Amino acid sequence: MTTPAANDVLQVREEAGVAWLTLHRPERLNALDDTLVLALRQYFQGLTLQSSARVVVLRGAGRAFCAGLDLRDVDLDRIPDAATMLQRQRGIRDIMVAMRRCPQPIVSLVQGAASGGGFALALASDIRLATPDARMNAAFIRIGLSACDVGVSYFLPRMVGSSVAAEYLLTGRFIDAQRAQQLGLVSRVGPMDEIEAEARSLCADMLRATPLGLALTKDALGHAVDAASLEAAMALEDRNQVLCTQTPDFQEGVRAFLERREPRYGASSPSSLP
Repeated sequence: MTTPAANDVLQVREEAGVAWLTLHRPERLNALDDTLVLALRQYFQGLTLQSSARVVVLRGAGRAFCAGLDLRDVDLDRIPDAATMLQRQRGIRDIMVAMRRCPQPIVSLVQGAASGGGFALALASDIRLATPDARMNAAFIRIGLSACDVGVSYFLPRMVGSSVAAEYLLTGRFIDAQRAQQLGLVSRVGPMDEIEAEARSLCADMLRATPLGLALTKDALGHAVDAASLEAAMALEDRNQVLCTQTPDFQEGVRAFLERREPRYGASSPSSLP
């Protein structure tokens, strides 16, 4: 199924429980303009546990993932007042908030540039796969801004440690694909056809989980990063396990395991890709 997005800058195609999102401004390296920002925000804010898509794959058309904010939209002679700028800033950062809050795991396929806001989109994803030419950076500091923007200062230190994060945030240097894999920032590096195949494999495995189990796993991983203690993280785990046992899908999952067959979950939750 294909879902139209505003001016086709965000193309959405769903197949067997997976939503394939394509940033579609290739002539501008998929830079974020007002229309694309709005389309991304509305899409991710609209996802719920009842949505037909259970996993999301995010990618960019052409030779880049996302080059960040489209600076053509900035009129340097008419910089808006602080209140207006804050509203615009929140409009962008709310995309990353929605990506973390939505129950669907998000896999990003990063090729070429992932700079500024594009870097943030990749970091807000749950899994990142990259092509050998992928280059990521917090470009904000190179255009007179702070490098700490739209969640990057939250995500990056938690993923690579404070020293490495400071190295890249204070300088605006690019993280190439090889370095990103060494740091654990991306899970795999390979040509686009290979990482797309890996994305499909990951989605297939995720769709073998129950809808609730998959969503609560993403939720618990997000909270565990900031958990105050081991006991706090385990209390959340305990809650999630008890909630999962209250669904018919849990009974079906156990029966399928004992009978050595694929589980047949509810009609709204396909268990595998074709």
